[in-house]
Amino acid sequence: MSVRSVLRMGDPRLLQVCEPVAAFNTPELHTLVRDMFDTMREQRGAGLAAIQIGVALRVVIFGFESDTRAGDCESVPETILINPQIKPLSTQQELAWEGCLSVPGMRGLVPRYSHVTYRGFDVRGDVIERQVRGFHARVVQHECDHLDGILYPRRLPDLTYFGFVEELDASGVMTAGVLPCEDDRCQPTRADPLR
Repeated sequence: MSVRSVLRMGDPRLLQVCEPVAAFNTPELHTLVRDMFDTMREQRGAGLAAIQIGVALRVVIFGFESDTRAGDCESVPETILINPQIKPLSTQQELAWEGCLSVPGMRGLVPRYSHVTYRGFDVRGDVIERQVRGFHARVVQHECDHLDGILYPRRLPDLTYFGFVEELDASGVMTAGVLPCEDDRCQPTRADPLR
C-alpha cells in the first residue's frame, strides 16, 4: 500500500491543466492508479484526480458502495477514467453539497449538470463510455474539473453556502439536500469546460 500526500488548495500545482496520458498498460500507470486508490480509501474520499497527489496527468478515479458513506448517496461503480471527456445531456443542473480532499473540512453548495455522458479509457486503454445522473454525474464532473485546474469553490454561486462542516452543521445550513436549479445561480461559469 502506498498512500500519498494530498495537495491542498493554495498549492499552485492544483491550478494547472493536466497532460493526456500517452501510453496505457505501463507499470508506471498501474502504480499511479494503485497509489491513487490507496490514498482515496485512506482519506475516505469518493474520488481523486492524479494532480491531487502531484501527478499532472489526465487520470481520475472514483467510486464507492453506498453503505460505506454517510448520507443517502447511491453507490457509484469503482472507475478508473483516463483522458476523460464529459458532455452534458441537458441544460438542467442541480445544487448539492460538495467537499474535496484538497479543501479539507469544508463544504459548498455547487451547481452541476444532472445528466451527462462521459468517455475515456481504463488503465489498459479500453474505452469506457457511460450515461449517468445524480451523484454519479456530480462525482465525475468534480474529479474531471481537477484536470483543468478547477477546485469546486470556483463554481460556488453563493458564498453563504460555503464554510467549515462543523459550523455549517451547527447553524443548520447543511440540511438542504440536492436542489433543482431554478434561477440564474446555476448558470455555467466561464471556467466551465463542458460549455
